[in-house]
Amino acid sequence: MDIAKSKNNVPIRLTEERWFHIVENHDELAGYYDEVLNTIEDPDFIIKGYRGALIALKKMNNKFLAVIYKELNPMRDLLLLLILQVK
Repeated sequence: MDIAKSKNNVPIRLTEERWFHIVENHDELAGYYDEVLNTIEDPDFIIKGYRGALIALKKMNNKFLAVIYKELNPMRDLLLLLILQVK
């Protein structure tokens, strides 16, 4: 398990189980583990999502990496979903 600090200084956990689930359903993201953590810590933009989720966006060449997460509390903050979008 790795932890990234959000811009609000909240730790966001990326567990092995969550990462496996993400790449199992989105195999194009398999090589982006470090970029995901970096996107949480140093996004280009953050926008509000649904139901309290935040979406951290990081431009990567001609694409954006979108990391969707919630800042709940220190024991439950976690990464929910990753999306790699073509510009």
